[in-house]
Amino acid sequence: MSSINRSTSSRLRRTASTGLALVLPLAALAACGGGGGSDASAEAGSGEGTISVWAHQGQKSEAAALQNAVKSFNSSQDKVKVELKLIPETDYTKTITATDASELPDVLEFDGPTMANFVYNKKLAAIDDFVSAKTLSNATDASKAQGEIAGKHYGLGMFDSGLGMYGSKKLLDAAGVKYPKGVDDAWTADEFDAALKALKAKDSDGKVLDIQEGNGLANEWGTYGFAPIVWSAGGGLLKDGKAEGALDSPAAVSALKTFQSWKGTVDPNTDGNAFAKGRVALSWVGHWMYPAYSEALGDDLVVLPLPDFGDGPKTGQGSWSWGIGADSKNAKAAGAFMDFLLDDANVTAMTKANGAPPATKSALAASELYKQGGPLQLFADQLAKPCGDSDISKSCVAVTRPVTAGYPVVTEKFSQALNAIYGGGDPKDALSKAARAIDRDFSDNAGYEIP
Repeated sequence: MSSINRSTSSRLRRTASTGLALVLPLAALAACGGGGGSDASAEAGSGEGTISVWAHQGQKSEAAALQNAVKSFNSSQDKVKVELKLIPETDYTKTITATDASELPDVLEFDGPTMANFVYNKKLAAIDDFVSAKTLSNATDASKAQGEIAGKHYGLGMFDSGLGMYGSKKLLDAAGVKYPKGVDDAWTADEFDAALKALKAKDSDGKVLDIQEGNGLANEWGTYGFAPIVWSAGGGLLKDGKAEGALDSPAAVSALKTFQSWKGTVDPNTDGNAFAKGRVALSWVGHWMYPAYSEALGDDLVVLPLPDFGDGPKTGQGSWSWGIGADSKNAKAAGAFMDFLLDDANVTAMTKANGAPPATKSALAASELYKQGGPLQLFADQLAKPCGDSDISKSCVAVTRPVTAGYPVVTEKFSQALNAIYGGGDPKDALSKAARAIDRDFSDNAGYEIP
């Protein structure tokens, strides 16, 4: 989460730093060659010597936290030396995609939804044999869900992400709107619709909701921000490797038709200030807007779950993660560095720098923002009920975007469909078209099977 700037480009960068990768060409990943072969496995090596590490260059505070961690690791012992290379965020995924596995570093950062594609293309190795059992057990279940394929772990994150609804208590109270206190009493879609109508009646232009429309919807924000509507309705982006029957199910169609009906209440938010300046009462966005909103509204700010479309409220989750290059010759040293990077001191420093929820149990429990009683406890509560990417039930909340090498195609087609629906298109037609395109691509690529 970058410092709060008001231009569209800075909002794109801020959202991407949470792991949404709005500006990264995920769709290009699916065309990468290779894949489908035997599992790539790094060599353990001696556990000593120099290792290379690549990371995305996000906001200055994040880069500083990472550079400090590397400096601390190098000075804490004399067996392993880390050489860190920061790559501009807008070029990062493209760089990994274009680099042969033999030229990748020992340790690399990657945006969570890209992981399966990099495993498929033999660019990441399983980390289970190289990071400590303590590090793995301290990772939150939600974080592990993003980094796991067929029982093997390929990535662990320092931080996670989550969605919610920020509200202005003053404007909600003035309209007589009762609002949820937590995940367990989330608005139903009908109750949310009634709240919008009540707010609209008290608003001069009738625009009472922000959904970060200025970021656009035909991109990763569209998928991350609004796939929870489909999940909450009992649908899915994929089910058993197929989109048809899940993405275009009657429940998903109905839920997105309801979403479409709210467009008239949405402020275009071209200046990024709709909620902070009090033009709207509600903002559908993620944890990363808390610093700006808290500063603007103070005690008037309330943090709410997204509406429940029938199968329980849902949120997206997942963000940048760390893994080991498949061609590393010193994975033992790489694992030692990951153990250090994911300890309480470094995770706390990083999440203080970017405001994200810690992805380790111990740091999350101690976080001033996310601990029980903290202002962002809601996000921690949601992450404490992870669904993974396939077993999505009424009792879980935080859903992992599909862990598949075909994810770039899934997000491209879904977000395009969402954008078409928001623009007035027929929900059934748009979702069925997207589902057919996804299934054709998966069929052409043998289901992106990873042995």
